[in-house]
Amino acid sequence: MRFLITIFFSLFATTLLAQDVAVLKYKGGGDWYSNPTALPNLVKYCNDNIDTNINENIQTVEVGSTDIFQFPLLHMTGHGNVFFDDDDAENLRKYLISGGFLHIDDNYGMEPYITKELKKVFPNNELKEIPKDHEIFNTAFKFANGLPKIHEHDGKVPQAFGIFYEGRLVLLFTFESDLGDGWEDQEVHNDPEEVREKALKMGANIVKYAFTN
Repeated sequence: MRFLITIFFSLFATTLLAQDVAVLKYKGGGDWYSNPTALPNLVKYCNDNIDTNINENIQTVEVGSTDIFQFPLLHMTGHGNVFFDDDDAENLRKYLISGGFLHIDDNYGMEPYITKELKKVFPNNELKEIPKDHEIFNTAFKFANGLPKIHEHDGKVPQAFGIFYEGRLVLLFTFESDLGDGWEDQEVHNDPEEVREKALKMGANIVKYAFTN
């Protein structure tokens, strides 16, 4: 049995060498499909600016599916309710502790739901605010002040929270920033180019961190 487990994790590690990202579909009725142009634009930006070779045909995977193990980086967003059943939570936990990375971007209104559901995934790990000198703010581009503010929403300071497993950041939750809106096509939100550039650069940092850690 131990031999089979070793083979499984070896295959998963090999899979994670691929540079691919996917949108995470979840239960609960929240709009997991929001910001449809965001991830494609971020992928193109990364391929053009930080020497990645990511498949620009973005796929969607369900949180309880073994398909998530094909992707070193999963992106999750939405405005409302999120629900993980026991199988979802266990599958996501295995993915994360085996080398995967999840970026959750609160598109406004997601925070109370996702924080509750993450307790099912990591019952003994709290979301912790990530310090400004963490590597994720200093990989491809430097963000001396940490997470940038893209959309105002409630006017609160943007915060980056994470879950660490055995010293590795496995999950990033960006709150009161709304990076995904900044990644979308310019005409969607009419953000100034410098705001979109900040969002894309921070997104590139997330991608690079996920692929190299």
